[in-house]
Amino acid sequence: MARDKEIVTKTMKRVKSKDTSIEVTLRKALWKKGFRYRKNCAKLPGKPDIVIPKYKIVIFCDSEFFHGKDWDKLKLQLQRGSNPDYWIKKIERNRQRDRENEKKLMFLGWNVVRFWGKDIAKDVDECVRVVEEMIFDIYVRDD
Repeated sequence: MARDKEIVTKTMKRVKSKDTSIEVTLRKALWKKGFRYRKNCAKLPGKPDIVIPKYKIVIFCDSEFFHGKDWDKLKLQLQRGSNPDYWIKKIERNRQRDRENEKKLMFLGWNVVRFWGKDIAKDVDECVRVVEEMIFDIYVRDD
């Protein structure tokens, strides 16, 4: 299926890197529960979407496409699409960078949580519960 280059360019320019709808949804739910956070902290590796400094928790809200959810399936789809070399290389590098940043953050003593966009959209309360459980585990570990 051929796609008009101008349409693709216009669409890709609209892809946001911060304040996405999934981030805003999760932030609002966390705020409502009384959690205070920082957004897109550039001082930390990977520039986490949400940082809860009090508990040393960083949260990434990852889109399924750009971060390669179900990578084996997605990779097959990309191989059949347009410009497969570009997209496969790009997403593989994103996945590698995600792993590298996660290791750096853990080395610095941060607790890392990653949520897929569709999981946030489907059940944001479950995502908040995951954060609450992590905080409970931090308290138990520190006692």
